[in-house]
Amino acid sequence: MDTVMIKDIRQGMKNLNLTVIVLEVGNPVQIKEREVRTLKVADATACINLSLWDEPGHYLIPGDIVRLTKAHANVFRNCLTLYSGKTGDIDKLGEFCMVFNEQLNMSEPNMTFESGPSLTAVMNNGGPPPNSNNNGGKGGSRPQGKQVPPRFIEQTTTSSKPPSKINNSKPNRGGMKGMVRPERR
Repeated sequence: MDTVMIKDIRQGMKNLNLTVIVLEVGNPVQIKEREVRTLKVADATACINLSLWDEPGHYLIPGDIVRLTKAHANVFRNCLTLYSGKTGDIDKLGEFCMVFNEQLNMSEPNMTFESGPSLTAVMNNGGPPPNSNNNGGKGGSRPQGKQVPPRFIEQTTTSSKPPSKINNSKPNRGGMKGMVRPERR
């Protein structure tokens, strides 16, 4: 099982295996009948936000060292976020003794995500930007019209975008292996 370092995580990566230390545990947010928590986790290379649904979020506290398997990375509100996979596991390995880097935060808001994953994928492959009217010599047609550059927005305290709907099909994914819920303060 190959582990990936946080600094190497990119949008759209799947089946990630990581060993991280929990730095912060956010308050739960109710979404319909489910609850989601955002945790700040780190390894020796960087830190990133981790979203945990339902029961697993109850068990982790700052200082816990855990192994995540089958995690995936995606962008939520212009921030790269790590998600525990539906079939993945979260195993507690220990507490407190792990070197970590808090200086490089992979979940810092990144305005390049505003343009969407298609532009990022095109940029990585060196192809023409979307709506460039370049049919690649294959005789196909692309949408005609005015080219619009990717939008870069300034960070503001209020968002003009409607809140994103979060949906996860499995309401009860079970608890973490070998974990006992700590008392909350």
